[in-house]
Amino acid sequence: MMLTARQIAAVVGPALDEDAPWGDLTSSSFIPASARATAALVSRVDGVLSGVSVFAAAFALTDPGCEVVIDVPDGARIRPGDTLATVRGPARAVLTAERVGLNLAQRMSGIATLTRRYVDAVAGTRARITDTRKTTPGLRALERQAVRDGGGHNHRFSLSDAVMLKDNHLGVITADGTGLTEALQRAMARLPHTTHVEVEVDRVDQIEPVLAAGVDTIMLDNFSLDDLRRGVALVGGRASVEASGGVSLESVHAIAETGVDIISVGALTHSAPALDLGLDLIVDAH
Repeated sequence: MMLTARQIAAVVGPALDEDAPWGDLTSSSFIPASARATAALVSRVDGVLSGVSVFAAAFALTDPGCEVVIDVPDGARIRPGDTLATVRGPARAVLTAERVGLNLAQRMSGIATLTRRYVDAVAGTRARITDTRKTTPGLRALERQAVRDGGGHNHRFSLSDAVMLKDNHLGVITADGTGLTEALQRAMARLPHTTHVEVEVDRVDQIEPVLAAGVDTIMLDNFSLDDLRRGVALVGGRASVEASGGVSLESVHAIAETGVDIISVGALTHSAPALDLGLDLIVDAH
């Protein structure tokens, strides 16, 4: 699942409207209409690039006369001083689109860079690093792409994509005294046969009743390392095992070594710092 031009335009267009609702007063007043400029997107730090196509769209949507040449692909490791893309076009348009293009590329590259650190930390284990729905409203498609550019994987994209029952859901469906296995089976019987079902548990004694219902994935939420190992052994391959809650760069390798299949990390999207990228501009002769 790759980021589409339509998804990019759906984010970048409103961002440009927000930043210049009635045009760029500074550029239109002080920059000659005939002026042209060349600008280089440059990395100031080490990291992983993401969002270069989103960066390019900011200029193309501002003025189709802008040309962006991408020098480094998304997912590549970058170093200070690397030129990532080159923009050429009307100076007014380049200056107008600069901030939106940079903001989105910095955000996405920050997520990709943090994701790569988590992926590297679990290298050599069976665990796959995934994101969560803890994304910035309106930016989910971009942030999910950034996770993929960093070597991670995506969880369900939205509430419509798969079933995930958490503790609050379980509390509601068993409130009438129905046993957990029966309550799950009753609801699952109404689902299409292709629907993936995941259930979150926060105690070891919930694992067997959930597995007995025939779920596809069981999430062990905020389990200790010892309980994760016990949980993996109890599941015994009858479902995929996901670890979630309290995952950090310091703890993720030890979690992976317990044998879980998936480690979901909300921090990938809700706590990634923006990567320092800059746009170095040269005004062309005119």
